[in-house]
Amino acid sequence: MKAIYPDDRDGDREGDPEAVPGLRPETTGSADATSHTLEVDGETFVLRSNAFGGTAYTWLSGPNPGYGFGVSPTANLSLDEHTTNIRDLLDTIDAGSGYIEDD
Repeated sequence: MKAIYPDDRDGDREGDPEAVPGLRPETTGSADATSHTLEVDGETFVLRSNAFGGTAYTWLSGPNPGYGFGVSPTANLSLDEHTTNIRDLLDTIDAGSGYIEDD
């Protein structure tokens, strides 16, 4: 599999050997100047744009610090569309573990 980075048009840049697919670098767990906080159904999320034209959603009030998900692309999504993305996640969460349910 070839690593592709947004600023690597020639495809010759090496991937980060420490990278772990699916894990986002730890955040402070609070909103900053480039983020938005959104409450949905009693749960609080921080929304941050990412380098791929998408949104990273971090679940602040959840039982697992830093847990969340990402969606791309999300340019020009309305507040209702962000709310729907969050509700879709919450609908898949196992109440016991606080993680996405296993099938």
